[in-house]
Amino acid sequence: MKNTIFAIKDDSPKYKQIYEQFKKYIEQGDIPADEQLPSIRQLADSLQVSRNTTLMAYDQLAAEGYIRGEGRKGFFVNQLEASLFQDSSLSISQKQTEAAPTVRIDFKAGAVDQTHFPLQAWRRTANQVLTFQESFRYGTPFGEACLREQIAAYLLQSRGVRADSNSIIIGSSTQQMLINLGYILKDDFPGIFVEDPGYDGAREAFQFHRYLLETLPVTEAGADFSQLEQKISRLIYVTPSHHSPYGVSMSIQQRQRLIQWANMKQGYIIEDDYDSEFRYTQKPFPALASIDSARVIYLGNFSKSFLPGIRLSYMVLPQPLLTLYKNQFSHFENTASLLNQLAMAKFMEDGEWDRHIKRMRLVYKRKMGHLVSELKEQFGQCITIIGEQSGLYVLIKVQLKRTEEWLLQQASSCGVKVYPTSLYFIHNHTEQPIIKLGFSNLSFDEIQLGVNLLKKAWL
Repeated sequence: MKNTIFAIKDDSPKYKQIYEQFKKYIEQGDIPADEQLPSIRQLADSLQVSRNTTLMAYDQLAAEGYIRGEGRKGFFVNQLEASLFQDSSLSISQKQTEAAPTVRIDFKAGAVDQTHFPLQAWRRTANQVLTFQESFRYGTPFGEACLREQIAAYLLQSRGVRADSNSIIIGSSTQQMLINLGYILKDDFPGIFVEDPGYDGAREAFQFHRYLLETLPVTEAGADFSQLEQKISRLIYVTPSHHSPYGVSMSIQQRQRLIQWANMKQGYIIEDDYDSEFRYTQKPFPALASIDSARVIYLGNFSKSFLPGIRLSYMVLPQPLLTLYKNQFSHFENTASLLNQLAMAKFMEDGEWDRHIKRMRLVYKRKMGHLVSELKEQFGQCITIIGEQSGLYVLIKVQLKRTEEWLLQQASSCGVKVYPTSLYFIHNHTEQPIIKLGFSNLSFDEIQLGVNLLKKAWL
């Protein structure tokens, strides 16, 4: 290696090219351990670069442990675990030969419409918040009072829920709040009902605390309460306004029956109202918590209706649980961003939140209608559409005698990413596969193209 020569290009720093070339030699075993490298002067002369350039390359290699300097003797190669780099190079080669198809259309349900996001209003509000004195401190453990007050007013106006602002807890996500809630409930409530199918993220939160899970069967027609009284659990997690994933809503009779069950069992209902703002056929149904706040733990968030990355969720707790929760978590920092809390409070106070929801309800209603229309036109009787009355996605039951895995793979091969629903099911599986299609961040043209590509993939 005394007269090492390789091409130096002009598209990146020279020292970086030297560093990367020697790193490659060492990882591939072309330069064995303990071999001496060319001196700084020799390498500079052979590559026709400055000595400072070669010194910088060697310094970087030494800092990362590839080589070592031994005083006046020079630089030597260190011993590496060769198998690690061989496996790495193999996987890179495999990735190159088995390149994944390009995703042209992604029917992801967890995104929001970027083109209609109130960027200027939110930026103005966020900048204004940075002038507030309270922005330059740590936040309070259970959420900022200004945001809790705005949420209390919003819940009364939109969901009929009468909540004192002090009973509201702010957190970073529904899952995080369920983990905290599960911790304070698990001693008195070792079992919990979960919907089947139902939101897998909630199920994971309860399994984290080793709850005994009992299932509440749900179909496209709604929940089956027939076995509720015979089971032992006194705690239940439900998505009554827009079931996840079927999209069905509980009738007033079902809601009243569930409240009666909770009172009879002296238990609690955890109501996840995750996207109730987007109902397209009539006004959103009243929340369970508006019927009986003493037995309902109400959960909401700003991720689905505003921005996933804002990481703001909230929970309304009945008084006995509120005291228990605050005693347990009073010495823990709040996981939600203080700046986002203050900005959202100001955003709501200025009326921007209400304007945003009204605008997006119309936008999403039109997108939902367009997606449903395209699906019916392209697939006809080959599919059944589920959940077109509300939410930011639809389900399609595919009647083609194909598996869920085949449908996903064929769609991917045509550049379309669609999503499975099998992860939501525990026991209550369906005969035909059901595919989930989100539409919120797609344009009308993208929706049309996506459905056309799905037809090409499946038919």
